[in-house]
Amino acid sequence: MTISRRHMFACAFAMALLPCAADAQSLQPWRAKVTDFATQNLKHPAWGFSHSQRDYALAKSMAAADHVTLDDDVLFAAAYLHDMGAFKAFAEDKQEHGDVAAAKIDLVLGETDFPKAKLDAVRAAIRTHMYNYDPVGPEARYLHDADALDWLGAVGVARLIALVDNGGAKPTGPDMIKGIENNMTKVPPRIVTPAGKALVAPLLAEEKAFLDALRRETDNLARL
Repeated sequence: MTISRRHMFACAFAMALLPCAADAQSLQPWRAKVTDFATQNLKHPAWGFSHSQRDYALAKSMAAADHVTLDDDVLFAAAYLHDMGAFKAFAEDKQEHGDVAAAKIDLVLGETDFPKAKLDAVRAAIRTHMYNYDPVGPEARYLHDADALDWLGAVGVARLIALVDNGGAKPTGPDMIKGIENNMTKVPPRIVTPAGKALVAPLLAEEKAFLDALRRETDNLARL
């Protein structure tokens, strides 16, 4: 039987693709890996897994309210990995935790099917997620605001109270009340999206109601 040159070329081309296909099949689904990583490694009462879940959900909600389309791959990866640099296993001395996280996302996203062309956008969103930074790009802006707003309202109170040392050392309850008041002053001016700005007033009202009640019930914090 005679094999045509065209058939031989087709066979050779198919064989050349086999390693690529095998490599693709060996890559892990990235969302599952990110979720597993965050669940197992990012445990903290103020900036752990549940904080990342809230940031992701709120960023999506605000963008929808503003009729802004976000790249969900970029947002999901950035929301769930943005604080990894704050954890001892990944932190670097004298480096801001957002910069560290941005530099180390390959530890999680490497060897997965995450679109490599989107990695820089994830890094950019992570680097500017703190309220005192200036985010550029839609995913960065909405993650920034979601992360900032998570320091306000009832959740913001709960996050800071969770940091009180249960042995009586620093930070104390009164220390964290000062932290709550500090966030109420410094965070709102840094919100950049329309939907985020609309949420500020009701969140501040929640905190004010809590603080007013707390002062009434503790002799102006003297018995806190």
